[in-house]
Amino acid sequence: MLYSMTSFASGKGSFEAYSWTWELRSVNGKGLDLRLRVPDWIEGLEAAIRARLSKAVSRGNLALSLRVQSEEQTGGLSVNQAQLEDVLTAMGDVEARAMDMGLSLAPANAADVLAVRGVLEAGTGDQDTGPLCKALLKDFEPVLESFLKMRGVEGSALETVLTDQLATIETLTAKAAEAAEARKDEVAANLRTQLARVLDNSDGADEARVAQELAMLAVKADVTEEIDRLGAHVTAARDLLKAGSPIGRKLDFLSQEFNREANTICSKAGSVALTTLGLELKTVIDQMREQVQNVE
Repeated sequence: MLYSMTSFASGKGSFEAYSWTWELRSVNGKGLDLRLRVPDWIEGLEAAIRARLSKAVSRGNLALSLRVQSEEQTGGLSVNQAQLEDVLTAMGDVEARAMDMGLSLAPANAADVLAVRGVLEAGTGDQDTGPLCKALLKDFEPVLESFLKMRGVEGSALETVLTDQLATIETLTAKAAEAAEARKDEVAANLRTQLARVLDNSDGADEARVAQELAMLAVKADVTEEIDRLGAHVTAARDLLKAGSPIGRKLDFLSQEFNREANTICSKAGSVALTTLGLELKTVIDQMREQVQNVE
């Protein structure tokens, strides 16, 4: 099955005096980047969630946010150090950008920082957070399942688009082969004309040598190899789609090879018909490359 790197899921739950909300989202990325914002006072929670996500997903930029609230303020208030650091970093970036633009911002105080959502949290004192961690991990499973399901739905749509694009590339490649075959007589006639012109204007020229040079030009204008490789790439891409994720990196590399062959066909075309087909190939391949960026 093909999976997209774009997805979103959310959920809510409760346990004893605690309630919480989940938000899990992802976008495309070169590798697997997990950014978790979970309460650090719940021992073992972040490591367990990170392990589950690493096992379920192989690629993408994932952001998980968990907000836990308690009806019992048993441990007073505490500062979420990770959130505080993010807020202060963002404030520094904003102030630096404002200075670059010649703007002056009013200084922020501690109250302004503490008012930012997530900086100040309810503490838990010396309470055993094991049962709460267990309840959270159990509640996380349907959120993760919903998240993966959406990646699958998006992936199925991507597979349909990519399959159609490969069919178009295959059709254009077949037309390019026909156009290349149709221009053979024209290319041969042009080469003979060039040979005659050179011999008529070059006293003492080695006819065999001139013919050899023109033959080399004919070989350089031949696009048979490029057309054959395009056909092989279409077959390889279809095999990858059948194999299912994770194939994003392989598809990305293959799409670059598609583009390389199309560029060569355009440079060797020598006819309006073949040039047009080469440009059409490039257009479809570029569209395919954009879609491939979202494949896990």
